[in-house]
Amino acid sequence: MSSKRIAVRYATPLLELAEEQSILDKVSADIKGFLALYEGSRDFQLMLASPIIPHLKKASILANLFKGKIEPLTDRFFQTVAKKNRENLLGEIAEEFIRLYNEHKGIQEAVVTTPFALDASLRKSFEKMVKDISGKEPLLKEKVDPSLIGGYTIQMGDRKLDDSVSGQLRSLKLKFSNEKN
Repeated sequence: MSSKRIAVRYATPLLELAEEQSILDKVSADIKGFLALYEGSRDFQLMLASPIIPHLKKASILANLFKGKIEPLTDRFFQTVAKKNRENLLGEIAEEFIRLYNEHKGIQEAVVTTPFALDASLRKSFEKMVKDISGKEPLLKEKVDPSLIGGYTIQMGDRKLDDSVSGQLRSLKLKFSNEKN
């Protein structure tokens, strides 16, 4: 079974249980905190993926790491995932949970890439653009990429809008190379 399907199978019931217990926002905060730790620590990722460390030891590490800092439901979830020997997929499960949570709450995550840092007025403009396109509340993640030269790109799921100078140059180059042939 693919890791994507496994992630969906674990993330969906966690979302449903959290919603049922009226602690969805708290569990979401727990999962976001876990994901920040996971993405920020290569050692943590390697520990979870290691076939040498027994899965019950990993469950113990997770329990000690988050003891008293997360909801009991989130703690039980981590323990269940570890006992099922799926702790190596916790990063993907957490990402899938956040995706499902955003979908449930009507939030559209978008990555805006510009050649410079955004100021407040530009951020508002991009938020409005994302809201107009998706019809959902925008959650912007900003990236700076000087190679764009000018303009911007917006990535929303599998949709990408490229209005950058480098994108236009690539498009022209492709057009001219096709006209030569």
